[in-house]
Amino acid sequence: MTDEGAAPGMLRPGGRTARVRTAVLRAAEDALIECGFDGVDLAEIARRAEVGKTTVYRRWRTPQVLVADLLVDMAEQSVPRTETGSLDGDLRANARLVVRTLTDERQGVLFKAVIAAATTDQRTAEALHRFYATRIDEWSPCVDQAVERGEAPEGTDASEVVRAVSAPLYYRFLVSGDPLNETVADESAHAAACATRAGAYVRRSAR
Repeated sequence: MTDEGAAPGMLRPGGRTARVRTAVLRAAEDALIECGFDGVDLAEIARRAEVGKTTVYRRWRTPQVLVADLLVDMAEQSVPRTETGSLDGDLRANARLVVRTLTDERQGVLFKAVIAAATTDQRTAEALHRFYATRIDEWSPCVDQAVERGEAPEGTDASEVVRAVSAPLYYRFLVSGDPLNETVADESAHAAACATRAGAYVRRSAR
């Protein structure tokens, strides 16, 4: 994103401005974890971050803009993909990372708060969609490389494969409440790998 036309709070400055952004985003994260989206009050965020209220209001304007910027930062700070040299290994690494994130005492609560906020606020929903799109783009090359190695059919939609790995995990996290652990992660990755090799995710145009 360039500075010109960028949303308030989403510039990428250095120096003191960067330190202020880091402090404010950390405070917003704490507020989400403790109180949910309703706890993201800009004046309270300024107090937590120990910065001036004017600075926070000028740069972020609304809680929705602040949460959107937090999601941008989360995407930027996320762990990069693991390349093991095999489709099964890469998908397993992806699934285990998702499970570690969702079961983390801090990150799991944060994700639930952000997802809940996204159900009622369009700006937050759009930011959440961008976050997941960023993560899918990060991991999709693993599938493309599997196609090149002959482990998956030509025309496989890499993005759909990555979604297939994490979808059952998020279902457990948000809906069923069933356990999330490495065994579940490995099962999800194995199922996605088998379906991929069988051609389940080959684009219609390639069939």
